[in-house]
Amino acid sequence: MRLVGGIGVLAVLATQVAAGEALRTGDRELGEYLSSECVTCHQLSGRFDGIPSIVGWEPETFIAILTEYREKRRENPVMRSIAVKFTDEEIAALATYFGSLVPKTD
Repeated sequence: MRLVGGIGVLAVLATQVAAGEALRTGDRELGEYLSSECVTCHQLSGRFDGIPSIVGWEPETFIAILTEYREKRRENPVMRSIAVKFTDEEIAALATYFGSLVPKTD
């Protein structure tokens, strides 16, 4: 009986790890679709013209920062109002999309 219970616990943990990995990797196509709201301010060129570039960010960093805006742990009211619209899955998708881009060099 203990073996069966142990296997059940392992199955649940494996499912949670897989779900967590899916959120960290995200759906690139969905991220590209959702990015239209981001690129009105953040340039795809990767240049910094007063608004930070998000091109080429590590997905973990992107997820952490956007989540902090959504949870009102960062101060920018514009970013808060945008981040609150996104689910964890959508944030992961955006992170995957922007993380896959390479900043252009002049």
